[in-house]
Amino acid sequence: MVTAIVLANVERDAVNDVAQALVELDGVAEVYSVAGEWDLAIIIRVLENDQLADLVTEQLRRMKSITKTTTLIGFRAYSNYDLERMFSVGFEEDA
Repeated sequence: MVTAIVLANVERDAVNDVAQALVELDGVAEVYSVAGEWDLAIIIRVLENDQLADLVTEQLRRMKSITKTTTLIGFRAYSNYDLERMFSVGFEEDA
């Protein structure tokens, strides 16, 4: 699994429309509107680097309202949450 965070600047009147269009793309897990230097934080989760490359360089690049991006590729995930336990809810084996 490849995880990336793409930070994006978007034309002011297009933030909501771009965010909605992004979450409809395969591989985009979440989109956050954020305060500060960037307008959107886009969380991408794909199986392979080639999928990430296609999503960022082809699909995001075609969105005319996105004016600037920077891409951060995740190496390791650190969390206070037991993600494995959270995703296994309802799949417990009978004892």
